[in-house]
Amino acid sequence: MRAALARLTLAITSMVALAFLVPLCVTISDVAADRALADARQQASAMVALLAVTDDRATLEQPVAQIDAGGAGRLGVHLPGGGVVGTAHADRAVIAGVAGAGSTAVRAVPGGESYLQPVAVRGGRIAVVEVFVSDDTLHGGVWRAWLALVAVGFILVIGSVVVADRLGARTVRATRHLARAARRFGQDDLAVRVTPQGPPELEAVGRSFNAMADRMVGLLRAERELSADLSHRLRTPLTALRLELETSDNWVDIDRLRQAVAILSDEVDTIIRTSREPLSTRVSGERVDLTEVLADRLAFWSVLAEDRGRPWTVIGDSAPLWVPVRRADAEAAVDALLGNVFHHTPDGTAFRAGVVGSTLVVEDDGPGIPDPDLALQRGASSAGSTGLGLDIVQRVAMDSGGTVTVTRSRSGGARIEVAVKSDTVDP
Repeated sequence: MRAALARLTLAITSMVALAFLVPLCVTISDVAADRALADARQQASAMVALLAVTDDRATLEQPVAQIDAGGAGRLGVHLPGGGVVGTAHADRAVIAGVAGAGSTAVRAVPGGESYLQPVAVRGGRIAVVEVFVSDDTLHGGVWRAWLALVAVGFILVIGSVVVADRLGARTVRATRHLARAARRFGQDDLAVRVTPQGPPELEAVGRSFNAMADRMVGLLRAERELSADLSHRLRTPLTALRLELETSDNWVDIDRLRQAVAILSDEVDTIIRTSREPLSTRVSGERVDLTEVLADRLAFWSVLAEDRGRPWTVIGDSAPLWVPVRRADAEAAVDALLGNVFHHTPDGTAFRAGVVGSTLVVEDDGPGIPDPDLALQRGASSAGSTGLGLDIVQRVAMDSGGTVTVTRSRSGGARIEVAVKSDTVDP
């Protein structure tokens, strides 16, 4: 890329240099010629004044020789009678033409140019003063000026290429850095980030790359957490199946098994549907009555509680508690709380659940939770479980603007309080 930039700069600056150098060279040549002819004109003017007084050949010879051009053999006075004082370079036909025209002229002659100026002398006759300007004089210093201009142009072109290369190196370095980061990110190095550098546009691209990478990592993490959460929901029907089989002895309640299998099938369907939804479409304005959800889930868990000899009690009141979460998420949170009671307390342990004001409360008479802070961390568990249950509850609480508090019940067991921000209007 740097080579391409250098070639592009070389082409552009070369064309610009030529666009200026060619007219300048022509101008220098014209200026040199004009300067030489102006000197010839001045030399001729000296003879014009003398011819106005006399056109005598003998009288004119000494002044012609004393003038610089005459002494150098470049001055000639063509008398009306056909004689020449000094040195002539133009032929008779040219002289006759200028005399007949009566106007100053410059004519090409061998070895240079002649400046011809007609002068009226006594008797109305016309003399012509000729000043010869050689090619060397016409172009004196032109080649040196041209070489100087070419050298300056060359230096400017090379300098511009060097400057462009230095500027391009910064751009190329930033581009390569960004390309390497993109390649590594494409090779599953999700931790790679770039330091924005280079021109403002590339700095903006670098910042956008970092934002995109953070977003991608966040989406992957969210997808994995969602997959784990959805899989965790299978624990509820699987727990029902396990407990049913453990308490059935030799006789199995086919209807209850069918119910547990149907719930398991529904959960699998929910997982499949949810996994196909883009994350951006999972935020909705759905609202649910948490009191109703708790009552519905207690109807399921109460059967298992009776089989396992677990006394249970509904606490609080039956007033609706509307929260801005999806029903499936609310059910998953309630199942996680009630399922933890069955998983982490011995059979026969009593528990209580209900809605107290704007708080969902589930407590038991078991051994309690030794480290409440650890229990609220995702994936952390001191009881050998997945550590996802309370994290699911906590995220549902956060979605509704609430919090989760883990304390001990009056009997010393675990007490989970899910304070939510309820909607005051009943839909």
